[in-house]
Amino acid sequence: MRNIILLCLVFVSFTNVNSQIRIGKAILPYEQKFEEVDLKLNGAGMREMLWIDLYAGGLYLQKSSNDPRVILDADETMAIKLDIVSGFVTQKKMIKAVKDGFYKATFGNTKSLDERILKFIKFFNEPIVKNDVFDLVYVKGVGVKAFKNGKELGVIEGRDFKYSLFKIWLGDEPASEAVKNGMLGIQ
Repeated sequence: MRNIILLCLVFVSFTNVNSQIRIGKAILPYEQKFEEVDLKLNGAGMREMLWIDLYAGGLYLQKSSNDPRVILDADETMAIKLDIVSGFVTQKKMIKAVKDGFYKATFGNTKSLDERILKFIKFFNEPIVKNDVFDLVYVKGVGVKAFKNGKELGVIEGRDFKYSLFKIWLGDEPASEAVKNGMLGIQ
């Protein structure tokens, strides 16, 4: 009987250890479920600045892909997880990074997205601290749902918004090459 209990404990421990991955100081799950859709970690990378880890970014897809164009064009549920690992990531810096990211992603042509970008930026109205986790989930037919520490912040409609938002990390001029390559699994 003891052997069976011990074997069960080992199996449970082994299962839990393999259900997540460490990226720097962040721990990301291998699988996530959003809107009843199972997503798997496609890849993850760490955003660094001057040798300081800022956040881990993970990309969750239904099917693995290392082609950013296919991912950006896909009209299927997917998610980006941002796990803040440094106090250097503040509310003010996140808002600036998001604005700059949309500007780069749209080649400066944000006019059709301006209202939705402003709504999205309001999701960062509260202070951002170390260990905060943001999930940016594109739900097919709904839009981008934003979560902070598991709490839903709101929804931004439109596949065009998802395209530009995900392009911040997966576009030709990403926020971080390391995060992009990590998310695509090509490091």
